Amino acid sequence: MPGKMPPPRHNGDGLRRELIELTFTVQDIANTRFAISPLWEVVASVRVIKEPVGVNRPWAEQVLRRLEGVEWRLLSDLVPMPTISLVCFIAPPPTTSLPDLELELSGMLSRAADVRAELDAWGGARTPGLRALYDDPSAGLERLAAQIRAYWAVAIEPYWPRIRTLMEGDLLYRARILAEGGVHRMLADLDANVSWQGERLRLAHRFCDGVRPLDGRGLLLVPSVFAWPRIFSITVPPFQPTLRYPPRGIATLWERERKDPPEALAAVLGATRARLLAELDQPASTKDLALRAGLSEPGANQHLTALRKAGLCSAHRTGRYVLYARTAIAESLLNPI
Repeated sequence: MPGKMPPPRHNGDGLRRELIELTFTVQDIANTRFAISPLWEVVASVRVIKEPVGVNRPWAEQVLRRLEGVEWRLLSDLVPMPTISLVCFIAPPPTTSLPDLELELSGMLSRAADVRAELDAWGGARTPGLRALYDDPSAGLERLAAQIRAYWAVAIEPYWPRIRTLMEGDLLYRARILAEGGVHRMLADLDANVSWQGERLRLAHRFCDGVRPLDGRGLLLVPSVFAWPRIFSITVPPFQPTLRYPPRGIATLWERERKDPPEALAAVLGATRARLLAELDQPASTKDLALRAGLSEPGANQHLTALRKAGLCSAHRTGRYVLYARTAIAESLLNPI
């Protein structure tokens, strides 16, 4: 039988801290895995837009003005502040390690049968959008998917290569810790809110407590930029138990620092194109890049077109803005792990 739960704790901000304890078996350890979730990043980022503080504030300040022409009210309704809990159908845990957004949206759309029960259990006030979702879950989820696609195109997609690179770097680090110190060390190293004691993983939580056996399903670990500074967990069937945690290095994700491109890359691409890639540490317009690189706008546009054809940058139209962003290939060339 599980032992008596420790008493609730309070941290320095005065907030009550409970503990969730996850109990592991040998089979759970064998079934523990990692994944990256674009859909969850959309959901978690809504909290940051609503309360732009901390390390993700620079991102929120850039994105907020671009969202003015985007319809995302239903998505917003499903992410209340403070975020005590979220309905599971909005972002089911990914079933593969590296899904794209459309694959995860198809999983969300398949959960129409769960919508009413989850909204009833969730409680709270029903906005007009939530009432429409409840009345017709299938049509409501289609509307939600359309809003998520529009929100993604403006708020996440231009930044995704940078976000994904950070999270993939975290996964490589966790794999190294696993190889050096085993599962216990890897899990204990996840976050300050996570600790390992005996055969239990202890999660500091603001609103929930109790012992949760994993029952052989293992634990899905999902690094999440926009979860910071919290961890988020799912421990209810039918999903694999899931822990979403901030990745290493997030404090520097949105910092701007002038960084010279590697000499070898400049030798291949030319100094100007390598400099433009280095300046794309955050998505930017042709005008911004021309000013930074000391080019005319037509000249900058010519170089950006060449980089885009080579698969090293991408263009994203957001209302009246066209933003250029580095691709994952360019990220790896400029920031080799």
